Amino acid sequence: MRALQTILLLIGSNCFMTFAWYGHLKKAHLSLLAAIAISWLIALPEYILQVPANRFGHVSQGGPFTAPQLKILQEAITLTIFIAFSIWYLGEKPRTTDYVAMALIFAGVAVAMLGK
Repeated sequence: MRALQTILLLIGSNCFMTFAWYGHLKKAHLSLLAAIAISWLIALPEYILQVPANRFGHVSQGGPFTAPQLKILQEAITLTIFIAFSIWYLGEKPRTTDYVAMALIFAGVAVAMLGK
């Protein structure tokens, strides 16, 4: 249950962070300062979800994951969210080589999740 809770919180936090980091690319009319300010506002809910995800998921708090496992899991979730965001919001389809690179990262995630 803690693993699922952690993963769901990480998914939510990554949705916010992906918009904060890349959403402004479609808003070229905004000044850089405005883009930064809006990104910070979007990032606040990301932190509200990310911190509990790491707390609930970490072994020191009764969770199933070590800190490196949490980070690697977060990166895999980030890539998954980003692919959907890139296609849906930015209208940019990843290249075949991008998918191969992401598959290699997912293989690394699988290795990282073996044991504690």
